[in-house]
Amino acid sequence: MLVVDDQFLVRSGLVALLRAAPGMEVAGEAADGAEAVTLAAKTRPDVVLMDIRMPGMTGIEATRRILAEAVEPAPRILILTTFDLDEYVYGALRAGASGFLLKDAGPERLLAAVTAVHGGDALFAPVVTRRLVEAFTARAEPESPGGSSPGLRALTTREMEVLRLVARGLTNAEAADRLFISEATVKTHLNRTMSKLSLSSRAQAVVLAYESGLVRPGGDG
Repeated sequence: MLVVDDQFLVRSGLVALLRAAPGMEVAGEAADGAEAVTLAAKTRPDVVLMDIRMPGMTGIEATRRILAEAVEPAPRILILTTFDLDEYVYGALRAGASGFLLKDAGPERLLAAVTAVHGGDALFAPVVTRRLVEAFTARAEPESPGGSSPGLRALTTREMEVLRLVARGLTNAEAADRLFISEATVKTHLNRTMSKLSLSSRAQAVVLAYESGLVRPGGDG
């Protein structure tokens, strides 16, 4: 674990909580984004707890830099924020963060979130990501109406179907029921999609689906 927060008391509290939890080890702590990038390269953490609003390099830029410079497997980045409908959080998900957590979440919620992110599971109900993404993509026209961006053209028809359903807020199980295929097959299609599009997280895939026009804000889920 790498803990990043510019407030000493907040950072110290998080570190103490994580060190007391079974199976978790704090590899380092950083007070700003630049220090986080340096420490992430040095310690290669599995999970980074990243404050989003910091002086100097923000959590968005730090997330982008850490993932761009990471040696596989790249760390999972969990954003810490005060407000869920926050344009900074949207930017971090767009940059590849795996999810976000409100700072007022209790210790049990925080530890559960870290465990979920580390395991590659969805951090929260997919509709939460959808609500956040819609709040900000609704302000601008999609880059390529109808989902016809060059990146998406590399996907098979089934991969496009899976991406569309995931972006609309369906879980893997719900998408499997809708498409009459197994949940494992949905996961395989989604993993291939993320690989083809060089995406770091499920949340990043949702952002791309909206920004490309594959899914429209306010569409049925």
